[in-house]
Amino acid sequence: MTGMAPRALITGITGQDGSYLAEFLLDKGYEVTGMVRRSSTVNYERIAHLMDRVEFCSGDLLDQLSMVEAIRVHEPEEVYNLAAQSFVQTSFGQPVLTGETTALGVTRLLDAVRMVDTSIRYYQASSSEMFGKVREVPQTESTPFHPRSPYGVAKVYGHWITINYRESYDLHASSGILFNHESPRRGLEFVTRKISHGAAQIALGMADELRLGNLDAKRDWGFAGDYVEAMWLMLQQDRPDDFVICTGETHSVREFCEAAFSRVDLDWEKYVVVDEKFLRPAEIDLLVGDYSKAADVLGWAPRTGFAELVETMVDADMEFLEGKLRYLQ
Repeated sequence: MTGMAPRALITGITGQDGSYLAEFLLDKGYEVTGMVRRSSTVNYERIAHLMDRVEFCSGDLLDQLSMVEAIRVHEPEEVYNLAAQSFVQTSFGQPVLTGETTALGVTRLLDAVRMVDTSIRYYQASSSEMFGKVREVPQTESTPFHPRSPYGVAKVYGHWITINYRESYDLHASSGILFNHESPRRGLEFVTRKISHGAAQIALGMADELRLGNLDAKRDWGFAGDYVEAMWLMLQQDRPDDFVICTGETHSVREFCEAAFSRVDLDWEKYVVVDEKFLRPAEIDLLVGDYSKAADVLGWAPRTGFAELVETMVDADMEFLEGKLRYLQ
């Protein structure tokens, strides 16, 4: 393969993580193929600036044949599975669909890799939501799982089937147990982006309140752009393994509000309203990870701190709403 550009296939390329990973791999000289679902409207907003540099193929985690075909035609050396029904709240209302995509979709893709080319290196996007009702603080690779949502349950299945294929078929398949990772490209339904966007709207006189759920929930929040590097590093190792990727710090939703509103010189308590409809049927109180294994083995560490993350998101939303941004950084 000397002299040839390495090839990667990304599922979920139109999402937050997919867009940052595509940028990262293109900068490293990769040929990048993005798998997108056939649909009358595909939202390319996050990767609009990459459209001429990425090849696209249609495929769906519900359709095994489409994945076999994508791998056969594009011959990737690395496959990054970032596609999922990824919103926790939605998973309570659509538990079966969440299981089909977020759990069984992983098996379909792993099986496609096994059928076409077992030398392909595979990355599975696991999640801190798998820890759920946490058994220990901080959470590591060996902390037992106790998921508290259909999404978390589906991710546990995806995690274990990845390990199963690694052990059964000797696949180079690794899982990144990523804690919450945010950015200006985060979907508006996620609480962090909802807050940064809400604070910007209120600051610009476009809204007068922000309705949220549990303000006491604590999360380990990092920057998505930092986390995609860890995904790539996992696939460069001689041996596949699983790694917790996080910041090791925890902050409450309340603290996120405080930081976001103070960025636009407002007192959050005057604008934030707790609305019961945003409370989850089963909540997770505290997530905070320990990334020492990733630091030791991969040489990875987060670069972006909490305050910087919140400020970046609020600033981007201000510029976006004022019409200064063509695409979200």
